Amino acid sequence: MRKILSSVFLGASLMMTPQLASACGTPDDACDVATGFYHVELPKVADGPVPAVLFLHGYGGSGAGVLKMRGMVEDLKARGYAVIAPTAERRGGTGKRSWVFYPGWEGRDENQFLQAVVQDAALKHDIDADRVILSGFSAGGFMVNYLACDDPGAFPAYAPVSGGFWNPMPESCKGPIRMLHTHGWTDGVVPLEGRILGGGRFEQGDIFAGLEIWRRANACQGHKPEQMRNSGDFLRRVWQSACAPGSYLELALFPGGHKVPKGWADMVVDWFETHGLSRQDG
Repeated sequence: MRKILSSVFLGASLMMTPQLASACGTPDDACDVATGFYHVELPKVADGPVPAVLFLHGYGGSGAGVLKMRGMVEDLKARGYAVIAPTAERRGGTGKRSWVFYPGWEGRDENQFLQAVVQDAALKHDIDADRVILSGFSAGGFMVNYLACDDPGAFPAYAPVSGGFWNPMPESCKGPIRMLHTHGWTDGVVPLEGRILGGGRFEQGDIFAGLEIWRRANACQGHKPEQMRNSGDFLRRVWQSACAPGSYLELALFPGGHKVPKGWADMVVDWFETHGLSRQDG
């Protein structure tokens, strides 16, 4: 993410009282920004600005709903990370909530909204804006991919779960990026091979075809991953050393369906702290 905190914001943050810093973001009291709102949970112990996972909910969900994913939230908090959970707008104003990621869809500029969320969270909750992972599940995972494709430098690292691209896929993406994509081997909602939905109006793309787009964006010199290893329940494939300096691409498969798997929070934090903190401008 580009530097978004001016000296004015930094000065204001130093003058804030703890009561003001926690005045919004609870399940019953969202934090508002110009084009939307978000919820947030902070780690119990913090020494200075804290890193965060900005987690985008799935189709029909909400930021408050993300905070009900207690296993994931508590695991991230235990590692010293805040969980920032923004809420998508309603489709067509009255429909289910979903992110505006597909080219041609009308609606909010989601990148601009998410940047505003991080800026607001940095000011109100002492979030370190330079250590924010953009993640999301299902429709939120699709949003992560499209945002990274269009603006790879918006966040230092990306961690979509169960979401890639829709067909027709982008011809190319800007890059390079650092991404850890997690997907269930038996996911039937977003199958690895993709699926047709909406009466044929939409088609989820093949996850492996999407990875090829990211290998090209990262200027990888081949298709074969340099690492193929087991890590607990996760089967992990890595493309890094034969790719652009500072880039990183990984696929982590797990033996389950359409969900955020147990152990994901620790895996993504370990990955981010090893591979996602050396920032680059994009």
